[in-house]
Amino acid sequence: MPQVAITLAEGRTPAQIRDLIHELHTAVLRTVNTRPEYIRVVVHEVPRTHWATGDVTLTEMDAARARQTGVTADEHSDQGAARHLVTAADEEQS
Repeated sequence: MPQVAITLAEGRTPAQIRDLIHELHTAVLRTVNTRPEYIRVVVHEVPRTHWATGDVTLTEMDAARARQTGVTADEHSDQGAARHLVTAADEEQS
């Protein structure tokens, strides 16, 4: 029984989360010899205030970017939610 667990910073729409679940399920089904009903996908969403890289939270990074670009942190967060799905590893690189 394959189980996929992914952790994301909050901010995605329910449709984005659903698409992510579908794509992960499809990838496991395509690559692992198992039945579809045996695949488990769990998405953990973490508040941006609870995720830090280099002792700086994602919320603090959002605010710093907003100061640099003139976009408010809320607008930046809204833009982030509208972006393509980003994995936890991708977020750490930004």
